[in-house]
Amino acid sequence: MIQRTIARRVRGMDTADGAGVKLKRVIGQPALDMLDPFLLLDEFRSDQAGDYIEGFPDHPHRGFETVTYMLAGRMQHGDNQGNRGDLGPGSVQWMTAGSGLVHSEMPQQEAGLMWGFQLWVNLPAADKMTAPRYQDIPPGDIPVVQPAPGVTVRVIAGELEGVSGPVAGIATQPVYLDIALDAGAHYDLGLPVGHSAFAYVFDGTAARVAGESLARSELAVLSEGDTLSLAAAEATRVLVVAGRPLREPVARYGPFVMNTQAQIHEAIADFRAGKF
Repeated sequence: MIQRTIARRVRGMDTADGAGVKLKRVIGQPALDMLDPFLLLDEFRSDQAGDYIEGFPDHPHRGFETVTYMLAGRMQHGDNQGNRGDLGPGSVQWMTAGSGLVHSEMPQQEAGLMWGFQLWVNLPAADKMTAPRYQDIPPGDIPVVQPAPGVTVRVIAGELEGVSGPVAGIATQPVYLDIALDAGAHYDLGLPVGHSAFAYVFDGTAARVAGESLARSELAVLSEGDTLSLAAAEATRVLVVAGRPLREPVARYGPFVMNTQAQIHEAIADFRAGKF
């Protein structure tokens, strides 16, 4: 076994997006611009309706994938092709924007806690202009594994203890795990060799990641290796995500992620011409 260690630490940065939704941006900020193939990680969490009620009205995407994981509250996805999807507690949407679409993500509540994550995953150059598609996954379709005493894992993508997550057909071969640790629990998690990986503590005060204390709202960029040690002195939850790095040029402009500036200009022109 080659133990992964914490190579870098990053704290979430308070910001706002969409029509003013308050959130913490963890990847995609000055301290961590990207972690190939991951372009962005946002955590949104508030029980104040004014922090989220305006949502994310119509906006375009091209060249990457968005992953929405809801912990509490309800959002509705809609796009310019007439697709609709409801996201409730525990559900996931893995959207491949591909060649382009215009969509919205709007709250379906006027009070209460809204909590979840959005992750952006890059697409390889060969797939950037693929047809858009959705994988809408209800909570009951996400397998739950208990690989060690006091450890409960929701397997969203990848494989754990012989159980595969419901997300399939993704070029970066992702692992996406929601790991709950009871007080005193310990687990050595296997991760694919060569995958970029991070751990993010999102509930509880802190967890021990790779033998070090990692605080709430703190992300650990992990070193190379095949095993990650996790432990907790008190009940906590940790997001562990890994993916195959693409090692390709990245050109970004807002909601467009391509390989060259010429492709960015083409995306803007196509959007303005109503071709998405």
